[in-house]
Amino acid sequence: MTRTPVTRPRLTLIQWLGWIGITLVLLVTATVAIWRGDILKAGLDPQMPFQTYDPPPAPDYASADAWVMRDVRTDGAGAAAIFFLHSTTFDGGSDWNGPIGDARADAYLQRVVIPNYAGPFARAGAISLPRYRQASLYTRLTLRADARDARAYAYGDALAAFDGWLAAHPTGPLILAGVEQGGELIDRLVRERVAADPALQERVVAVYLIDALVAADSLSPAVPACATATSIGCVVGWSQVDEDNDGAARRRLRRALVWNDAGRLVDLGGRPALCVNPVSGAANEAAVPARLHHGAANATGLEWGVRPAFIDRAVATRCQNGILRHTELTTESFREVGNWADRRKARQYNLFYADIEADALRRLTVWDASRPA
Repeated sequence: MTRTPVTRPRLTLIQWLGWIGITLVLLVTATVAIWRGDILKAGLDPQMPFQTYDPPPAPDYASADAWVMRDVRTDGAGAAAIFFLHSTTFDGGSDWNGPIGDARADAYLQRVVIPNYAGPFARAGAISLPRYRQASLYTRLTLRADARDARAYAYGDALAAFDGWLAAHPTGPLILAGVEQGGELIDRLVRERVAADPALQERVVAVYLIDALVAADSLSPAVPACATATSIGCVVGWSQVDEDNDGAARRRLRRALVWNDAGRLVDLGGRPALCVNPVSGAANEAAVPARLHHGAANATGLEWGVRPAFIDRAVATRCQNGILRHTELTTESFREVGNWADRRKARQYNLFYADIEADALRRLTVWDASRPA
């Protein structure tokens, strides 16, 4: 019996082109999925050496335009004057350092950073928050020398703003606070301005370096880490990672940049990092159970002066190898949202909002009680 050969239909040119197109789309999709972060990061690179870069115009801190907030008080607030430096809100692109008044950066600052991170200090006193030519988000995603120079450049504005603010507040209790990039700049301000001035040290209630990684051995004995919850004239600082993410903790320490005595950013290089637990208020590695947690909040979008709802007794914490390890909240309000760049900035909620608030008020009470009658 003779078999009839099976004739397979041949693909037409159009069909061939269709299959090739589908294959290319799949390859491009897979490539973007794998390299998406690198592609987006490259889009934020100014593509020029910092040495040849022309920074945006400097702010004039005698002008109200250079301040997002200047001595803003809520009803019943305490007597402290609070100097607050915000975190990174400018993504980058053609600039190493963000211009003053960038619309997108300002919108993120007003919507996310101020309510979540300046808000905890509202009950302690009058808050002043300067604009500054912040280093872009890109500078925090690379260890290049240009990025380090851009981050160091921002200190000039921070120093000018601080000196102007200090001149306007010659007496009374002071609180200095900063988040992420702002915390790193406050760290240097304390070392170069406060630690060298005994009269100024006497006025400092506390310094808060929120989600900022600094070298513990660089703190001055004149302004040390807070040993207890009632210590004053000291530093409360930490960098936080959830307890199940050991890889992120190691990467954070490995990529950390800290100030040297010449005002340059150098690798942490295995030195111990500062960790003062914001829940206990003490610089030790004792585990702090969730029942002592004062409260987390998502204050994004709230108007100034409106206190958010808190979730308390929910987050367990412990300082471990210089990093604050903590349990995570799994409710919808405490998930990272926004675009790729926004998810690489300071968190859009504050796990320790009520803890910071209580800590500042407690230390301010101790400072007041320590004054001569």
